[in-house]
Amino acid sequence: MKNIVIIIFTFLSVAASAQKNIYESDKFDELSREHQNLAIIPFLTNLELKDNIPDMELRGLEKKEGYAVQDALETYFSKRKKKKKFSVEFQNIKNTNAILQKNNITYENIDVHSVKELCNILGVDGLISGTLDLNVLLSKGVPTEFSLLDYINGDANYGRIGVKISDGATGKLLWKYEKRINKKSGKNTNDLIELMMKLASRKFPYDRERPRDRKKS
Repeated sequence: MKNIVIIIFTFLSVAASAQKNIYESDKFDELSREHQNLAIIPFLTNLELKDNIPDMELRGLEKKEGYAVQDALETYFSKRKKKKKFSVEFQNIKNTNAILQKNNITYENIDVHSVKELCNILGVDGLISGTLDLNVLLSKGVPTEFSLLDYINGDANYGRIGVKISDGATGKLLWKYEKRINKKSGKNTNDLIELMMKLASRKFPYDRERPRDRKKS
């Protein structure tokens, strides 16, 4: 029985590792050489909840989840800056959101603006953005108790998150990280971001302690 449990956990660990996908442009060093400041914007969220919720309320919940990821990323970078050295600074998200609002850029229309346009408005060198697909309200907290039956039935899968960094001058994609979200990802948005960024930390492009002979995607 013990061996079976070990095999199951090994399989799940391998599956979890296969679920994350990191891409880095072969022009990252060239395009990011002068980067000093990055802005984090709210993530575009798509909710597919089991409950029948009116469209207006659903859009409001999607907006809340998108801002929760923005906040969690800022919290993560702030905490990590005390332990690690980044080669860039991260714009305070309160300032980011205030500047966007002042320019009539809302959560509902931010996706029609280009990376170059947003970076110019925000006065930054690059942009951290992304997408979130969920079938639960992660910001409210979700159960994390392990159950093999949940994995078999698919009830352990909560969705997928994609984080990307784009160059402000060219608008080109520099780095992207995608990961499935499940019960092993943590009980809320902060847990998710903490875990996924730790998994990607050795490949996070602005980490000064990262090996420079990395393999490019």
